[in-house]
Amino acid sequence: MTTIVKISDDALARAAGADRLAEAFARKGCEVHRVSSWGMHWLEPLVEIDGRGYGPATAADVDAILDHDRSSTREAEKQPKDGPLGGAPLAPDFSPEGAPERMWGEVIEDSLFIATQTRLTFARAGKTRPLSLEDYEANEGWQGLRRAREIGPAAIVEEVMHSGLRGRGGAGFPAGIKWKTVLDTPGLQKYIVCNADEGDSGTFADRMAMEGDPFQLIEGMAIAGEAVGADQGYIYVRSEYPDAIGKLDAALKLCVEIIAPFKCEVRVGAGAYVCGEETSLLNSLEGKRGEVRAKPPLPAIKGLFGRPTVVNNVLTLMAVPHILAEGGAAHYQGHGLGRSKGTMPIQLAGNIKHAGLYEVGFGVTLRELVYDIGGGTYSGRPVKAVQVGGPLGAYIHPDQFDIKFDYEEYTAAEALIGHGGITVFDDTVDMLEMARFAMEFCSIESCGKCTPCRIGSVRGVEVLERIRHGGRKRDTFELMPQIRNAPKNAGRDAGDEIGLLTDLCETMKFGSLCALGGFTPYPVMSALRNWPEDFTRDPANVEKALDRVEG
Repeated sequence: MTTIVKISDDALARAAGADRLAEAFARKGCEVHRVSSWGMHWLEPLVEIDGRGYGPATAADVDAILDHDRSSTREAEKQPKDGPLGGAPLAPDFSPEGAPERMWGEVIEDSLFIATQTRLTFARAGKTRPLSLEDYEANEGWQGLRRAREIGPAAIVEEVMHSGLRGRGGAGFPAGIKWKTVLDTPGLQKYIVCNADEGDSGTFADRMAMEGDPFQLIEGMAIAGEAVGADQGYIYVRSEYPDAIGKLDAALKLCVEIIAPFKCEVRVGAGAYVCGEETSLLNSLEGKRGEVRAKPPLPAIKGLFGRPTVVNNVLTLMAVPHILAEGGAAHYQGHGLGRSKGTMPIQLAGNIKHAGLYEVGFGVTLRELVYDIGGGTYSGRPVKAVQVGGPLGAYIHPDQFDIKFDYEEYTAAEALIGHGGITVFDDTVDMLEMARFAMEFCSIESCGKCTPCRIGSVRGVEVLERIRHGGRKRDTFELMPQIRNAPKNAGRDAGDEIGLLTDLCETMKFGSLCALGGFTPYPVMSALRNWPEDFTRDPANVEKALDRVEG
């Protein structure tokens, strides 16, 4: 009997050598299925045979993996729960010194990383071939779309509202309210736009979803079309995702008759971070410069080409098929915490031992995510900071790790959930340098339309450089007698510069047109608030900085 071997064709797995590994198994006469990724990135490339995993594997491991599979009975394969993440023992030739754990014959679904998840959006992850309509149909595919066509637009919107689904792109706005606005707005032409311009550092859920389960995204968009009366959709993907673009193009061709009369096309962006903001994205789709539009009017009323438009991100739309399936709205609404309903695909990245995708209901704490699930830092050093929400998210101190993953709790803590990316840093990180990076990132990616973002970020970099060097001294030009309005004192010390930085952040936060300039102060001020010693070594300046921040 031919051995069926499952290996992911996810971009990360391929970068780690999955293609060469698949070829090696094929040469041994195995039937190789290229499936979506389980999301356990530290184990890629991961080989699955009869539900058991082996990884990270190389072509040199093929014979050992096949021998293990052929020589083991089901009872013998039940390993004691004393290995990595509660799984099977490590491979005999594995040395834990300076390397992540391996999986060797463990039942994948029994591992702690998978077993403790609540996978709704990523229910098919690791189980299906991305471009197999047969696999998708066999795993509850198209059920939501069929029911949506039966119950009609108003009932669809009501189901989405009842589920409590909020936008997963960062703002957390209730999806049902946005859909109802588009439904109630008259218009001969309406559009569904999927924001797949995933550009936050440490995030990869959109990429995994598009590469691993493209039909689910397309189904979600088709349901949205049914709900609001739109027959045309666009998926706006950044050019850095060629595998996702290829999968989406192929999937749309395969299911064109299933989703008809709804039509959908892929549009490729040039990689501007600001085009992740919905109005910049719409400008880019229209062939214009990708810059922010003033609101109102809202895109739901006057969006793409001036027509009513639903703009949702990938994870939001991919949650919709489950919600529309029979009983799905109540089931989805049953997960989460407070007003944060459902599940969130959290992405663990940075200096962390077990990097990957972990989908769970809202309410989990950072302590559980970083230590229990993530295994602490990859370097083995203490955790110093965790940034949640991408490059514009706040840096969270270990003392705050018991905060629950919830939109309202993070807002109260002056932090952001964003797209669900979590980036871990050990105690070697310089938080002043990370604050400087936030300002520099904003200055590079700014569309240039508003002054607080365009100019403020540049000045922010300059101020942080002066703080690093202890303040600002009068230069030769200012010392010239002809310059009568030059400062008469010796200049500004680091404490004065920190005061200037807080004023600048206040201006950017409340004066910028969009979240790029408005959220850049979050990483800067959280770094200053939690690690003032990284900004100045003078105790007096530290006290001055804290007083300024608290005031």
